[in-house]
Amino acid sequence: MFDRGASRYDLLVGLNPGYHAELRRAAEALAERVGRPDVKAIDLACGSGASTRALVDALPDEATVLGLDASPGMLAQAEAKSWPAGVSFATAVAGDLDTEALGRETWDGILSAYLFRNIPEPDRDAAVAEVFDLLAPGGWIVVQEYSVAGRRRATCLWHLVCWSIIIPLGVVVDRNLGLYRYLWRSVLEFDDLQRFGDRLFAAGFTDVAHRDAVGWQRGILHTFAARKPG
Repeated sequence: MFDRGASRYDLLVGLNPGYHAELRRAAEALAERVGRPDVKAIDLACGSGASTRALVDALPDEATVLGLDASPGMLAQAEAKSWPAGVSFATAVAGDLDTEALGRETWDGILSAYLFRNIPEPDRDAAVAEVFDLLAPGGWIVVQEYSVAGRRRATCLWHLVCWSIIIPLGVVVDRNLGLYRYLWRSVLEFDDLQRFGDRLFAAGFTDVAHRDAVGWQRGILHTFAARKPG
């Protein structure tokens, strides 16, 4: 579904008010925490490169950024864009990462936007543990993800926005009903905020913090930050 929707993905997410602004806020939250000029960072589930662009813009010019994604179609869209010399991309599946090949405990920061709800629930703890394994001591993860579980207003708003705007646009612009129905359903089925925070603590992270998005996504879109103890 993601391969099929790759060519139109940037257009559709660009129609979401606040989408790019929230990615920038997440990338800036990571940049503020890692705080070094020669930072090494991963954009985990980089998609078509929107989150990678936010990360590159937030980090110093000397930074090394590796974008990883499971979808060859999305990676092709990302690689076709213009990037600084320190940016590269590779195919990888969260939950089944080769952490040795990628470099255990060598990364200062990892940004992950819209990834964890796409990982089957039984595999999510393992995926969080992979991130912990990749980070150097003192490194940070910033996760941006949708979650409405346990909150009636947020759930109702999500239903309304999906069935009145997101799904119809996906059909008209991309003719990819399956992808946008999946988006709707995956958010409903994802962890509540407490559960995802508990996953971070269970993996060994500390200093776990959370904030809501602003605008229409308030209560629906969330950003977590967590540190690997140094």
